[in-house]
Amino acid sequence: MCLAIPAKITELEDGGLATVDILGVTREISVDLTPSAQVGSYVLVHAGFAIEVVDEQFAQETIDLIRQFPELAGEDLPPADPALAGAPVAATTPSPASVLAALAED
Repeated sequence: MCLAIPAKITELEDGGLATVDILGVTREISVDLTPSAQVGSYVLVHAGFAIEVVDEQFAQETIDLIRQFPELAGEDLPPADPALAGAPVAATTPSPASVLAALAED
């Protein structure tokens, strides 16, 4: 299964690279596949590449949908094992934004 995450381009760099913001996490990606992308453009990012330029409304609707998935949006869920109910979450648990950014890189 493939997953592309909406991101906003914050900086264009030499060599077909750009810095993007994915839910507050910045990543460097390739924009070689989206030559029309500019600073301020929203792009769908998959495996470290911008694969499509999308409008802001589409990007926001997609982000809103992503936030409806509790495991991605960071909402507390009951543990699968009832014996772990009330157990503290490990301090090394990644933030939802970093999970989404990592998915965009894979």
